[in-house]
Amino acid sequence: MIAEADEDEMLVLIVKGVKSRNRENIFHSGCTVQGKVCSLIIDGGSHANVVSLRMIEKLNLKTLVHPHPYNIQWLNKSKGLQVSSRCLISFSIGKNYQDELWFNVISMDACDML
Repeated sequence: MIAEADEDEMLVLIVKGVKSRNRENIFHSGCTVQGKVCSLIIDGGSHANVVSLRMIEKLNLKTLVHPHPYNIQWLNKSKGLQVSSRCLISFSIGKNYQDELWFNVISMDACDML
């Protein structure tokens, strides 16, 4: 099945190039959350689902305290980013793919969802 990227005015249209030898299989796309098109990066090398704090605030999504807070070092090599909350997000890509996943909330500007 091939799911085409959702198209409309992006909630946040900031996609920066990722320059890392470990990040060769990155797929940029669009998805829909609560009727808004959001930028999405699918990274086969990533072990965490993260969502931007900006998206959480713009869509007024409900967050919960993360049951096991931790730091993400690979996004910010100096001191890392504290993950202290998470959000259950229902999203779709195209007309045929829908899912609901837990995303850890962080401040980032590479995309809306990673």
